[in-house]
Amino acid sequence: MEKQIQIHQISEFLKDGMTIAIGGFMGCGNAHNIIDEILKSNVKNLTLIATDTARDGYGIGRLIDDRRITKLLASHIGTNKETQKQVIEGFIELELVPQGTLAERIRATGAGLGGVLTQTGLGTEVQEGKEVISINGKDYILELPIQIDLAFISAQKADEAGNLVFNGATRNFNVPMAGAAKVTIAEVEEIVKNGQLDPNFIHTPFIYINHIIKA
Repeated sequence: MEKQIQIHQISEFLKDGMTIAIGGFMGCGNAHNIIDEILKSNVKNLTLIATDTARDGYGIGRLIDDRRITKLLASHIGTNKETQKQVIEGFIELELVPQGTLAERIRATGAGLGGVLTQTGLGTEVQEGKEVISINGKDYILELPIQIDLAFISAQKADEAGNLVFNGATRNFNVPMAGAAKVTIAEVEEIVKNGQLDPNFIHTPFIYINHIIKA
């Protein structure tokens, strides 16, 4: 299957009300060019899975500015005043998820697990409405996998099959998100022929990648 597509084709994958995930941390590792294409489309009422919303006018924050996101699962929003404003006014429904828990809930989806057990959040608002399981006398919150329709990730390099190599800290949430979505599209800086990537240094195998875009 030919995995490389053109960036203008992003709109073909977007639907109102879908759940998307965007990798990165404070804009580092965001698929910035794909975000540009989302903003060119008319898609709206999106649920966004991300560790943060960067800052006003940058990275994921641009989707917030344009009011494309109506539900958000993230670990923190403290660096984006517009996100805070829209949550306060009720435009965005926010679920704050501890960062390690968010990573594990995403990983659980890709691994086919029924959930993960954690003590993070016990006795706080994080626990409300969730099942608590006791094992060997210790209580744990059962955190369920996060279902994702479409993941947008960013990598430094890919081969034609879709094997990915990331640069430094940009691996962050891009790696677990690749395996958790029904469809994963990777924005990459360079595409090389199959066999040119050292298999010892491939961070995400091709099996998790549906499409690649040279941006």
